[in-house]
Amino acid sequence: MADIIDGKAVSQRLKDELKEEVAGLKAQGKEAVLAVIQVGNDPASSVYVGNKKKACAYIGIGSESYELPEETTQEELLALIDRLNEDDKITGILCQLPVPGHIDEDTIIRRISPLKDVDGFHPMSVGALCIGEKGFVSCTPAGIMKLLEYSDIDVEGKECVVVGRSNIVGKPMALLLLRANGTVTVCHSRTKNLQEVCRRADILVVAVGKPKMITEEYVKDGAVVIDVGIHRMDNGKLCGDVDYDRVAPKCSAITPVPGGVGPMTIAMLMYNCVNAIR
Repeated sequence: MADIIDGKAVSQRLKDELKEEVAGLKAQGKEAVLAVIQVGNDPASSVYVGNKKKACAYIGIGSESYELPEETTQEELLALIDRLNEDDKITGILCQLPVPGHIDEDTIIRRISPLKDVDGFHPMSVGALCIGEKGFVSCTPAGIMKLLEYSDIDVEGKECVVVGRSNIVGKPMALLLLRANGTVTVCHSRTKNLQEVCRRADILVVAVGKPKMITEEYVKDGAVVIDVGIHRMDNGKLCGDVDYDRVAPKCSAITPVPGGVGPMTIAMLMYNCVNAIR
């Protein structure tokens, strides 16, 4: 049976390490303050924002909350971001996505200073990742790399397959695996013979957005399977992009849903916030 990669335990360990580091930085007079912007009151966004504030409080990072009404204009939001960019006290800025339809997401992402882009979404952050320079890395793929590291799973020389090519997960995930000397294939909706490609993987990362799409036919014996998806089924239970019960018996290690990749995203956001003042 597969080893279960416990994202809750790893994220707690990382947050405890960061808490200790933050205390040391404070002793040197260095403080991190995260500005969190939320436009509208989408329930899921409100939960995420609340969790981010709790994580900040736990590790000792300051947080400032800007809860804006749904009808906030793009110009008003950009003006707030400009103000926060100029505020030396603020070390990180996060605008909770999605934003209402009348606001252009890409414009907002590009307006946040790359020096405060703790989400790692700015084109300059992505460019730094591409060419191997230091910079903020998108939190979910960065969290997956920490899961592999803390689970003593070596990427070097391994055949790695990423299913999904989004800007937030798929593309940066491929770049991080490549940086760790993996041999990387990126699959997507137009990939031919997807099962065959996935079965080559020593490490299979699935971020396709379709519940239980990946079954045992996609997985070779002894593979490591990382499930990024999260969906609520009709019975109210959560599941991932991987059919866990069918796939787990074939794996050497697998992340569960919930409790796998999910907790790492906020832990890595905290890592990026600390990195802003390192």
